[in-house]
Amino acid sequence: MELTNAPAPWRDHYEHPCDWAMDFAPLTVPAMLAATAARRGTAPLVDFLGRQYSYSQLLAEAQAFAAGLQALGIAKGDRVGLFLPNVPIYLSAYYGAMIAGATVVNFSPLYTVAELSAQVADSGTRVLVTVDVAALLPNALKVLDGSQLETLVVGSLAAMLPWIKGLALRALGRKSLTPIPQRADLRRWRDMLGAAPPTPVAIDAERDIALLQYTGGTTGTPKGAMLSHQNLTANARQVSAIDPREGARDVIMGVLPLFHVFANTCVLNRTVAMGGCIAMLPRFEAGAALKTLARVGATAMPGVPTMYQALLDHPRLAKTDFTSLRVCISGGAPLPAPVKAAFEAASGARVCEGYGLTESSGVVSTNPYEGENRAGTIGQPLPGTELILLDKEDAAKLAPTGEPGELAVRGPQIMQGYWNRPDAGAVTFAQIDGQRWLRTGDIAVIDAEGYVRIVDRSKDMIAVGGFKVFPSQLEAVLVEHPAVKEALIIGVPDAYRGEVPRAFVTLREGEGISGEALKAWLNARLGKHERVGEVTVRAALPKTMIGKLDRKALREELAAESNT
Repeated sequence: MELTNAPAPWRDHYEHPCDWAMDFAPLTVPAMLAATAARRGTAPLVDFLGRQYSYSQLLAEAQAFAAGLQALGIAKGDRVGLFLPNVPIYLSAYYGAMIAGATVVNFSPLYTVAELSAQVADSGTRVLVTVDVAALLPNALKVLDGSQLETLVVGSLAAMLPWIKGLALRALGRKSLTPIPQRADLRRWRDMLGAAPPTPVAIDAERDIALLQYTGGTTGTPKGAMLSHQNLTANARQVSAIDPREGARDVIMGVLPLFHVFANTCVLNRTVAMGGCIAMLPRFEAGAALKTLARVGATAMPGVPTMYQALLDHPRLAKTDFTSLRVCISGGAPLPAPVKAAFEAASGARVCEGYGLTESSGVVSTNPYEGENRAGTIGQPLPGTELILLDKEDAAKLAPTGEPGELAVRGPQIMQGYWNRPDAGAVTFAQIDGQRWLRTGDIAVIDAEGYVRIVDRSKDMIAVGGFKVFPSQLEAVLVEHPAVKEALIIGVPDAYRGEVPRAFVTLREGEGISGEALKAWLNARLGKHERVGEVTVRAALPKTMIGKLDRKALREELAAESNT
């Protein structure tokens, strides 16, 4: 098959088909921030619950934090961990660590002590940054006591808020805040900000690792994807390049967690590259998100499908002014057609589905912001990105023409490999005609215009009597039922056919249909080999840390139930 560098709206102005791949010259993350701060110094980079932080202000704080790290002995290549929700010091710590030449390691605020300890140990993190909230600081202190972690840096949430909100939190937040103890291996954030400028560090944009981003662990133990400065800045510029309204007012909703690669590129680095503003919330809550969107006049809102469903379900939706909102980017999981249609009707904004992986710095493809949105696809590859389909049985060769295959990616955003795991990297990359391609594990088809449709995860395919059944295709049919809110389908053992699909659903408010009735409705619309053996109605389905439906967790729940 051919590479899918098909015509796309954002490539029309290039004279030569390869010119668009040449636009992403090597660039470090600190240089990207400094360049935007030079031209947008007094403009707000962050609006945090009503308090604004300018580009100049956050750059200065990042430089001061870099100096503080260097005073602690942090040198080029050392790891600095961020155990933070969406708060302003996330930006100062993230960019500051990179200014010092260190590698940032993102840790989810939802991690248990065991999970955080394991990744601190695996990454060799020396310094960890957190805040004084009760859900984070106690766990961070336990990790400090039980690992090779050298220093814990703790910021004050109240100090980051607007004055009146900070005062209220200090007065009323005894249960939500944890006192910061006095100990030699703990530093308060304000005490980490050096007065002198940091010592300049020479950074190789293409070779030096800016970020260790751990995978979600859907295929086993999480692995640290090594993302270079160029990987991150190229992906930020790729995402920026497809926005047809360059220079227009840009205020993006920052409700996705910044520790996740989706938000790290599509909210944080993309906005810095474009000179926009992030309307930041500590976590996603539908009512607060709608209120903030209207208050700041947000122009864009990246999210996962379950987030858009939560906004649709909230009573504030009908009262929200969406006139400023022009585009929403959906990623992380397949976007159900009913959710896309309902949110576009309610908001008047376009919802564009995209696709990416931790190993690709966040984004591989997306439907265009203007022009044709092809329903059921993840759009076209970003500028500078090439896609091929590999044979499902032999990744050393291309898929037969016209047949689905495993999607493989090449571009400036593709990771360098896995931290301390050359074995894992060896099977993650395929060599085709002497070129290295990232294997995604997703089975896809690509049409003549370069639009990509994911058929399913290769590991999620269900083998039914010799036939391959793709659960996401069945789920797409099931959510078309007006009573169904969410659906997950997995394969369960069957003595005769090997496996049989089983569906799990949640219902919309006020609906009371039975699993048997849904089974009959669904199976009437499926091929004989695709039909489900059972539909189970549940109050909730498991979700990942960013809110997408979690097939792995569902399998684990069922395995635990069968062993009891």
